[in-house]
Amino acid sequence: MVAIRVIFEDGADRDVPLPSYETAGAAGADLRANFADRGTVTLAPGARALVPTGLRIEIPEGYEAQIRPRSGLALKHGITLPNAPGTIDSDYRGPLGVIVMNAGEAPFEIAHGDRIAQMVVAPVVQARFDLADGLGDTERGAGGFGSTGRG
Repeated sequence: MVAIRVIFEDGADRDVPLPSYETAGAAGADLRANFADRGTVTLAPGARALVPTGLRIEIPEGYEAQIRPRSGLALKHGITLPNAPGTIDSDYRGPLGVIVMNAGEAPFEIAHGDRIAQMVVAPVVQARFDLADGLGDTERGAGGFGSTGRG
């Protein structure tokens, strides 16, 4: 198990739970809205907002945190994350906010303490990029970019 160090932002509500896994087999830890004024944000259809979690985190080197939508919010209300999955790098120490978008047809209210996204911690492999004179051949070659698999 990887340890993620967490601190609250100044003014954050410390009664809002830290990220947590709701079941033993959950891959993502739930993130909650933590508004300094303890209020709400209403997203009109098509609107987006940066929702604060009230947290800063320290991810160990060699890992990242991926921020992903909650499937129930997406299915029932059209609430998604436009940059999903968002990546938090191991060297970032700023406020943890979640860009939330209403792709639904009705306004959606995000209340203080609501579960808004999930965070998946994953290992990272960095690559070396070497300039080459050519690339190896494959059966697919350069074909299929953007392909739907249909004729």
